[in-house]
Amino acid sequence: MEIKVIGGTLSQKEINTYVMQLKEANPDKEFKSFEFTVDGDYVDVNYTYDAVPFERIRRITGYLVGTLDRFNNAKRTEVEDRVKHGITDCSCSLEEIA
Repeated sequence: MEIKVIGGTLSQKEINTYVMQLKEANPDKEFKSFEFTVDGDYVDVNYTYDAVPFERIRRITGYLVGTLDRFNNAKRTEVEDRVKHGITDCSCSLEEIA
């Protein structure tokens, strides 16, 4: 975790307090960096989060799956043989449609 103090100084105890308060307010977030800008008696705090890993889940042949590694050969063949639909470019005008 990167911590940067700009425009003044903060004790380690103050930095720890700010970080702890932010972590308590956002328990489901992983922080990447903190930037503390000291302006007299005021401190502005900017922070960034780490990227949230996620698993893509698709509906394939009636099952919700993230990966195909648990599919048997028959299900893998179904996946390979299915028709994939996409969006095509429609360059016609609204007058032609009506």
